[in-house]
Amino acid sequence: MMGLDVHDMENLGEQYVGYAEGMTKSRQFGFKSLRLARALEPGFVFTVEPGIYFIPELMDKWRAEHLFEDFICYDKLDAWRDFTGLRNELNYVITPTGARLLGSIKKPMTIEEVYEAKNEM
Repeated sequence: MMGLDVHDMENLGEQYVGYAEGMTKSRQFGFKSLRLARALEPGFVFTVEPGIYFIPELMDKWRAEHLFEDFICYDKLDAWRDFTGLRNELNYVITPTGARLLGSIKKPMTIEEVYEAKNEM
Protein backbone atom coordinates (compact mmCIF):
# COMPACT_ATOMS: atom_id res chain seq x y z
CA MET A 1 0.00 0.00 0.00
CA MET A 2 2.92 2.37 0.46
CA GLY A 3 3.15 4.56 -2.59
CA LEU A 4 -0.16 3.37 -4.01
CA ASP A 5 -2.43 5.22 -1.63
CA VAL A 6 -0.21 7.83 -0.09
CA HIS A 7 -0.45 10.37 -2.89
CA ASP A 8 -0.57 8.57 -6.20
CA MET A 9 -4.22 7.52 -6.08
CA GLU A 10 -5.85 10.85 -5.18
CA ASN A 11 -7.09 11.54 -8.68
CA LEU A 12 -7.49 7.91 -9.71
CA GLY A 13 -9.81 6.77 -6.95
CA GLU A 14 -8.06 6.30 -3.63
CA GLN A 15 -11.29 4.84 -2.27
CA TYR A 16 -10.48 1.68 -4.25
CA VAL A 17 -7.15 1.19 -2.45
CA GLY A 18 -7.39 2.73 1.00
CA TYR A 19 -11.03 2.13 1.88
CA ALA A 20 -12.79 -1.11 2.69
CA GLU A 21 -15.95 -1.90 0.76
CA GLY A 22 -18.83 0.20 2.03
CA MET A 23 -16.60 2.77 3.76
CA THR A 24 -16.52 6.32 2.50
CA LYS A 25 -14.17 9.22 3.04
CA SER A 26 -15.09 11.52 5.92
CA ARG A 27 -16.08 15.09 5.18
CA GLN A 28 -15.34 16.24 8.73
CA PHE A 29 -12.60 18.80 9.31
CA GLY A 30 -9.50 16.99 10.53
CA PHE A 31 -10.58 13.60 9.16
CA LYS A 32 -11.24 14.34 5.48
CA SER A 33 -7.54 13.97 4.61
CA LEU A 34 -7.24 10.43 5.97
CA ARG A 35 -6.37 8.07 3.16
CA LEU A 36 -6.77 4.74 4.92
CA ALA A 37 -9.93 3.21 6.36
CA ARG A 38 -9.66 -0.54 6.19
CA ALA A 39 -8.58 -3.44 8.38
CA LEU A 40 -4.82 -3.86 8.39
CA GLU A 41 -3.42 -7.25 7.39
CA PRO A 42 0.01 -8.81 7.92
CA GLY A 43 2.34 -7.68 5.17
CA PHE A 44 0.74 -4.25 4.68
CA VAL A 45 3.36 -1.49 4.69
CA PHE A 46 2.19 2.07 5.16
CA THR A 47 3.28 5.53 6.24
CA VAL A 48 1.88 7.44 9.18
CA GLU A 49 2.54 11.07 8.41
CA PRO A 50 0.95 13.45 10.87
CA GLY A 51 1.57 17.01 9.87
CA ILE A 52 0.52 20.56 10.39
CA TYR A 53 0.76 23.26 7.77
CA PHE A 54 0.23 27.00 8.05
CA ILE A 55 -0.86 28.46 4.71
CA PRO A 56 -1.46 32.21 5.11
CA GLU A 57 -3.85 32.46 2.15
CA LEU A 58 -5.97 29.59 3.50
CA MET A 59 -5.84 30.97 7.05
CA ASP A 60 -7.12 34.33 5.79
CA LYS A 61 -9.85 32.73 3.66
CA TRP A 62 -11.14 30.48 6.45
CA ARG A 63 -11.08 33.32 8.98
CA ALA A 64 -13.01 35.64 6.63
CA GLU A 65 -15.60 32.91 6.01
CA HIS A 66 -15.79 32.00 9.75
CA LEU A 67 -14.96 28.38 8.94
CA PHE A 68 -13.82 25.77 11.49
CA GLU A 69 -14.11 28.18 14.43
CA ASP A 70 -14.81 25.21 16.72
CA PHE A 71 -11.36 23.84 15.87
CA ILE A 72 -9.13 26.86 15.16
CA CYS A 73 -8.28 29.73 17.54
CA TYR A 74 -7.79 32.37 14.88
CA ASP A 75 -6.63 34.98 17.41
CA LYS A 76 -3.60 32.75 18.19
CA LEU A 77 -2.96 31.61 14.62
CA ASP A 78 -1.17 34.72 13.32
CA ALA A 79 1.89 33.94 15.44
CA TRP A 80 2.44 30.90 13.18
CA ARG A 81 2.04 32.59 9.76
CA ASP A 82 5.72 32.28 8.86
CA PHE A 83 6.28 28.77 10.24
CA THR A 84 5.05 26.97 7.06
CA GLY A 85 4.65 23.51 8.58
CA LEU A 86 5.98 20.21 9.78
CA ARG A 87 5.41 16.56 8.93
CA ASN A 88 6.78 13.55 10.82
CA GLU A 89 6.73 10.46 8.61
CA LEU A 90 7.08 6.97 10.08
CA ASN A 91 6.84 3.74 8.09
CA TYR A 92 5.36 0.54 9.53
CA VAL A 93 4.85 -3.05 8.45
CA ILE A 94 1.93 -5.00 9.88
CA THR A 95 3.01 -8.32 11.38
CA PRO A 96 0.90 -11.27 12.56
CA THR A 97 1.26 -9.97 16.13
CA GLY A 98 1.06 -6.20 15.62
CA ALA A 99 3.19 -3.64 13.82
CA ARG A 100 6.91 -2.96 13.47
CA LEU A 101 8.46 0.43 12.82
CA LEU A 102 10.73 0.38 9.78
CA GLY A 103 14.04 2.21 10.02
CA SER A 104 16.38 2.92 12.87
CA ILE A 105 16.31 6.70 13.23
CA LYS A 106 14.79 7.81 16.54
CA LYS A 107 12.52 10.76 15.93
CA PRO A 108 11.28 13.07 18.67
CA MET A 109 7.66 12.19 19.45
CA THR A 110 6.83 14.07 22.65
CA ILE A 111 6.94 17.80 23.34
CA GLU A 112 9.92 17.25 25.62
CA GLU A 113 11.80 15.27 22.95
CA VAL A 114 11.14 17.98 20.34
CA TYR A 115 12.55 20.68 22.61
CA GLU A 116 15.52 18.47 23.52
CA ALA A 117 16.28 17.86 19.84
CA LYS A 118 15.98 21.58 19.10
CA ASN A 119 18.44 22.41 21.88
CA GLU A 120 20.94 19.89 20.49
CA MET A 121 21.00 21.61 17.09
